[in-house]
Amino acid sequence: MNNFYDFTGGTSGNWLITSMHTIAGPSLASVPFLKISQGNLTSAGEGSWTLKGFTSNVRYVEKSEKEKLNAIQPGLGRPEAEYAALIPIKKNNSWWELAQDERRKIFEHDSRHTEIGLKYLPQIARRLHHCRDIGQPFDFLTWFEFAEPDMEYFDELLYKLRETTEWQFVEREIEIRLVKA
Repeated sequence: MNNFYDFTGGTSGNWLITSMHTIAGPSLASVPFLKISQGNLTSAGEGSWTLKGFTSNVRYVEKSEKEKLNAIQPGLGRPEAEYAALIPIKKNNSWWELAQDERRKIFEHDSRHTEIGLKYLPQIARRLHHCRDIGQPFDFLTWFEFAEPDMEYFDELLYKLRETTEWQFVEREIEIRLVKA
């Protein structure tokens, strides 16, 4: 079952935005807070912008990789994880024109996406939200949570992922850093 979420940037919310850094493409309006709520395709956020996404099955992973992830992936909402990042990403048409097996090759064989991510678990929790198929301006919204001592660890994770072949297909990316309000 898919769960829809609204990420609304505005003047109130459960997360204080500490920085917004546009990595590629157009930015979003700068706002002080982010509110995360259960949503649906027609819900309207009351803010400067609302990004919608839904959770779905894990994609691009094989059974052994999924088992490794499930064994050490922490849940969201841990009391010590007072810091977070929302990273909306849009990949270019060249990525989406590739066949599924070609994307898998780039994702895992060339870029080692899952292998890199596994090195940062369980300190970094994450949840991927899909939005390409519901007409949103991004393809994915990735939500990360971590404790303050793991902030440099998170920075290292982002650096390693952005150095991969996969990131050559990213045309829009915004890094939004947050702390619990």
